[in-house]
Amino acid sequence: MLKENKRIKPHVHKRRHIAKAITWRIIGTLDTWLISWFLLRYLGEFNFFQIEFSNDLRSKAASSATLIATFELISKTILYYFHERIWYSLAWVFPKQRARHFIKTISWRLVGAVDTILLVFIVFYFQFSSVNGAAEVAISMFSIEVITKMILYYAHERVWFISNYGVKK
Repeated sequence: MLKENKRIKPHVHKRRHIAKAITWRIIGTLDTWLISWFLLRYLGEFNFFQIEFSNDLRSKAASSATLIATFELISKTILYYFHERIWYSLAWVFPKQRARHFIKTISWRLVGAVDTILLVFIVFYFQFSSVNGAAEVAISMFSIEVITKMILYYAHERVWFISNYGVKK
């Protein structure tokens, strides 16, 4: 006999994790594109960084942002799916699911940050045959995305928590 306060973990179809990965990637990729385009287009104009971006970099801001977002779409969809599967396999069922969502948000942001930083360097190398300025853009993206993506991800987790899609009752 189960105790009344013991929670039973619901069975979740893999299609739920796939759907969560897709919806998150749409949100996350749009956020990345906007941030990377803005930084590539305007970062050199701020005296704080004391770097000079070439006109070539500014003129390729949209295409570079698109490359970063496209590579991210591929890499992070795969990473997110495995992140979801790992978190599902953990036996962490809290009386308050918000604590779990918060910890999960931080773990995903760490994975996402490393991926984004690597992608910025890869795009810089292939677009401009150099990584000059890549560190500043990557660190700036990380700094902005830590805030925007954690807020967006937490909201995404809460919406999916409310949803019954892919949950066997």
